Amino acid sequence: MTEKISRRSKKYFAANVALFLGGLVTFGAEYCVQPIIPVFTESFGVEPASASLAVSFGTAGMACSMILIALFAKVLPRKTVMTFALILASVIAILIAVSDNFGVILALRFVQGMWLAGFPSMAFAYINEEFDAKIIGAVTGIYVAGTAVGGLVGRMSLSFLTDVLDWRTALTILGVTYLLIGLAFVFTLPRPKHLVGQQANASLPDFVKLFRNENLLAVYGVAAAIMGVFVCTYNFISYVLLAEPYELSQTQVGLIYFLFVAGTVASAVMGRLADKVGNGKILLVSLLVMFAGVGLTCAASLAIKLLGVGFVTYGFFGAHSTAAAWVGKLSTADKARLSAGYMLVYYVGASVVGTAGGTFLSTFGWTGVALFMTAILSIALVLYVKLLRST
Repeated sequence: MTEKISRRSKKYFAANVALFLGGLVTFGAEYCVQPIIPVFTESFGVEPASASLAVSFGTAGMACSMILIALFAKVLPRKTVMTFALILASVIAILIAVSDNFGVILALRFVQGMWLAGFPSMAFAYINEEFDAKIIGAVTGIYVAGTAVGGLVGRMSLSFLTDVLDWRTALTILGVTYLLIGLAFVFTLPRPKHLVGQQANASLPDFVKLFRNENLLAVYGVAAAIMGVFVCTYNFISYVLLAEPYELSQTQVGLIYFLFVAGTVASAVMGRLADKVGNGKILLVSLLVMFAGVGLTCAASLAIKLLGVGFVTYGFFGAHSTAAAWVGKLSTADKARLSAGYMLVYYVGASVVGTAGGTFLSTFGWTGVALFMTAILSIALVLYVKLLRST
């Protein structure tokens, strides 16, 4: 049997670089429109909750696609799926930039999300199948760090370029850049050697079985909660920062995505710690950091408010990298199917909680949004305790 990739393997560096860049493109393309949600409100005359659908339709597309991916997980070629996900999603980004109808933009975002879903599900499967089990947590952390950088660069670039040029030109530039990175990915990622069950048939019952595993269901629930709170925070904090008393510019609001650096650090550090001290302890610490962050965002001081967003960011990426790595340890089922199940509920959480926060913002202001997110995190904490008691 072919030896798996270890830290001493010649393929180790190339594989990590490719996965890092793939994560960068995937989450850059998926969330780059987030900072210009207020621009959509102004340009198309829609309410904040409706404008946020530009993000939610993308995550909803990813969630729907995860069902198909889960069904055909055993027969999907890992690298091919990831490659198509990056290239086609980049092309769709360019199409969104030239669309004049908000409804068409939402439809394109949904389709883009469906394609992008192929990358994270196959990436987690690739990591679990191709790398030595002793370093899966660390490699997962590096990949998730790439998603953090992608979220940072995509959001900041679009925000800055929208101020300097306009959002359409900015999105076109990003789309072309992502396309070039996607093409480079083809030549960088080592071909997978450990895909098993290639002749297996699609099976809905096998996928449904995942949700009968109480431990998996608990981790999936935590994933939905943390992702929902993370997306909700960044969807609507810009409305607060653009308004009185802060009145920041679009470029200045874009600078808050520098806080994604904290996510990059959290993914790498927490992933390694999870390998050493256990997923449970690191997940708890990450959840508590998110709780603290949500509370701090209610402060009147701009500095403390931004510190709170930083805490939410650090806690989210730490929790995500830890929970994603934990999934593969809780079941012997097909790794791609496990990943698809995780990502399905993850993006459902993003779509539902990320949009619902807009209603709380319009009705109760930011304090209402913060209380809503605290309730969601409380559910995650309950699920964590349940998981800890049964493992």
